[in-house]
Formats: sequence, structure tokens, C-alpha cells
Amino acid sequence: MDRQNQRQFGVSGSTLKLFAIITMLIDHTGAAVVGPYFSYSSVRTTNYDLYQTLYHLYRIMRGVGRLAFPVFCFLLVEGFFHTRSVKKYCERLFLFALISEFPFDFALKQSVPFWGKQNVYFTLLIGLICIWMLSELQTMPCIQLFAIGASMYLADALMTDYNYKGVFLIAILYLFHDYRLYQCAAGAAAISWENYAPFSYILCYFYNGKRGLKLRYIFYIFYPGHLIVLGIIRNVLLHSW
Repeated sequence: MDRQNQRQFGVSGSTLKLFAIITMLIDHTGAAVVGPYFSYSSVRTTNYDLYQTLYHLYRIMRGVGRLAFPVFCFLLVEGFFHTRSVKKYCERLFLFALISEFPFDFALKQSVPFWGKQNVYFTLLIGLICIWMLSELQTMPCIQLFAIGASMYLADALMTDYNYKGVFLIAILYLFHDYRLYQCAAGAAAISWENYAPFSYILCYFYNGKRGLKLRYIFYIFYPGHLIVLGIIRNVLLHSW
């Protein structure tokens, strides 16, 4: 479906955002709370049936969580085409990347600070800068390829969440933006290395181009906020085992 033939009915941007937030919360709860519980507690030796139940729950939660990132990348590209100022968009992402780094390490990593991986805001920021460069270099395809490669290298060097693969996905979604079917198919192919993630683009295909509820800042606030809460739960449980 091309952009000149948008659906009157379908899924709004706010619905996609809430879907991504909920699946992300499920994923991070599995990673921060359920995973450490069956890994570090004595449940494996004292109650093997409970251990097996928790292990399967963990796998399901992480599988559900694979649906979140592709949607956030789709929304990032849509946001790029609708924002009044790409510069301010980048500034917001950078600010919350800094704000979220401690919560990210606190909830999901073994130490604070943890330099082995940086939070997903950095990936989204690099991806946004990448497609900004692509939009400014439309008449120079060779330089566009260099911009994509350089952006992917930067994400990999900084060890951001989803690293160069996430930036590549964002670039693909941008390049196929004008044709929804091709965009979703290409996006699904670009994230096919991640189990279940391609299914996100079934929902994205039905995006109707409308904002829906005014949830502009919910992700900015929710991302570091829920990680802080999960980090507290994780540490309380770890000290009680």
C-alpha cells in the first residue's frame, strides 16, 4: 500500500506505541526478574518443577518482547517524517539516552556502570541521524551507502542495544517508506535474525497514518521509569534469596 492511498481505518500510532511498550515491559520483566530468579536462587535444586515452569515463562516473556523493537523503529521513521525539527528530535533522544543508561544497567546488567552494552535510545538516536543524512543526500547514493555503513559501525563500536542490526533496520524502513507493503516486508526480512520479531510488521502494515491518543512523551518517561522499578525488584529479590 503506497502512501497516497492511506487507510481510513486501521491501527493508530498510539496503539502501536502502547503495543510496543507493553511487549517491552513483558520482555524486561522476564530479563530483570524471572531470569535471575531461576538462575541464582535455590529453586532449581529445591523445586525442579517450579524451575521448569519459570524457565518456560522466561522464554515466553522474552519471545513476546522481540515484538517491541521493530515497532519502535517503525514509529521512529514515521516520527522523522512528521517532526517539525529533526534536530530537536535528536536532542530528545540523546537526553533520554543519558538519563536511561543508569536504569538500563541497574535493571538488566550485572554492574553499574556496565560498559558492555548501551541502552536502546543510543541505537534509535544513531538510526535517526542516519536517516537524516540519507534524506539530505538523496542525489548521492554512494555517499548514502557510506552513511549507512558508518552509522552501523558506530552503533557496533558503542555496543548499543541491537547494535548495527538495529540501525540497518531503521535505514531499511526509511528507504522503503513510500510503499507500506514493501516497507513491512523489508523490515521483517531485516529483523528475521530475531525470533518472532518479524511478526511485528503484520500490525505495522495496518497503521493508518493517524497519531491517535496524545502519547508523545510516554515512552520517554516510561523507559527509564520501568527499568528503575524492575531494578529495585530485582535487587530486593536477589538479596532475599
